[in-house]
Amino acid sequence: MVNAMEKIVSLAKRRGFIFPSSEIYGGLANSFDYGPLGVELKNNIKQEWWKRFVHQREDIVGIDAALLMNPKVWEASGHLKEFSDPLVECKKCHKRFRQDEIVNPKCSECNGELTQPKQFNLMLKTFLGPAEEQANVVYFRPEIAQAMFVNFKQVLDTTRKALPFGIASQGKAFRNEITPGNFIFRTREFDLMEFEYFVEEKEWKEWFKYWQKEMEEWIKALGVDMNKVHEVEIPDGERAHYSKRTIDFEYEYPFGQKELYGLAYRTDFDLRNHFKEAPYRDPETGKEFWPHVIEPTFGLDRSVLITLLEAYCEEKDRIVLRLPFKLAPYKAAVFPLLANKPELVKLARKIYDDLRQRFMVAFDDRGNIGKRYYSQDEIGTPFCITVDFDSLEKNDVTLRDRDTMKQDRVSIDQLSEIIAKKLDFLE
Repeated sequence: MVNAMEKIVSLAKRRGFIFPSSEIYGGLANSFDYGPLGVELKNNIKQEWWKRFVHQREDIVGIDAALLMNPKVWEASGHLKEFSDPLVECKKCHKRFRQDEIVNPKCSECNGELTQPKQFNLMLKTFLGPAEEQANVVYFRPEIAQAMFVNFKQVLDTTRKALPFGIASQGKAFRNEITPGNFIFRTREFDLMEFEYFVEEKEWKEWFKYWQKEMEEWIKALGVDMNKVHEVEIPDGERAHYSKRTIDFEYEYPFGQKELYGLAYRTDFDLRNHFKEAPYRDPETGKEFWPHVIEPTFGLDRSVLITLLEAYCEEKDRIVLRLPFKLAPYKAAVFPLLANKPELVKLARKIYDDLRQRFMVAFDDRGNIGKRYYSQDEIGTPFCITVDFDSLEKNDVTLRDRDTMKQDRVSIDQLSEIIAKKLDFLE
């Protein structure tokens, strides 16, 4: 029996959401490329996140930081020393495993004996300049947070923000994971969306609770059934080295309950280490201190994955991807009823050209109309617009809803506004 994960992987490849990277050369383990539809879905999620947490708030500003940073950043942040996982290796087949994923004392691949655990640093390193020597070593960032910390004073000086306020960022991070897998759930190259929210120490519990609620609301906006989401308190000894409190938002994936997002209270650990002199002066009291930090972290690739898993639906005679309208790659698809009737094609093309000035729209004149409907259902397109012979006389079209399959005749002149209004009803 094909499970839900296999169906999503198949759909993603077949319909142009996500491809195995460099597949014509045998691929690269756990590396993926987002195809024409996948990049639109991914960008829509990024844009909605930025709109919600940056554009619609006056207390958060954004930055876009470099992937490579001075190695002293990672020394100060503790990553060179602390950012590691316990690793065991099979003495027979030499496959490596994370110690916390071992369920028996033998190799799961060949039943060979395992080595004693040793620490494995997750940082991916490279070299700047022509010589591959220690002095030229730099690291691809394993998280995107540090740029927000090292730019704290510059952001403060240029925006004149006062506590509480946040700095947001989106972008690539890299981790030399021991056991990546489960499609785009865990890869060595991935996208993060997060912000560092700076507060006074006495207020951290209040803001932690606030951002916990905001993260719940974001997950709902992705169309996720909250019964599948579990908020897990991470105990002492298992949290990251910088965290005093962490909650993981875990999701019931087809392969088990695993992490989706994280919410951490990083105290003043990062700013205190990067700025030996206090970087913040209270504008009212003049007191200098290191602000404390609440950090909501959102994995973008995992956001894409759970959005696809939640949207996928098999009905009697069709597969439909019930994506939230604002996240769908195409907002509408335009069809001439018959491809061999120039007058229908001409009008359909005009409607298509007009609509795509405002929305991402598809045009399709292949095969019969029923197959075209179902093809768009499978990629999550909310609306299909059919131009027929009545359209030529009455200046109207058939507008079909993806979820209900209901069809209405609407005026061509009002079509753009009708679609825009329906899209705004997503929430």
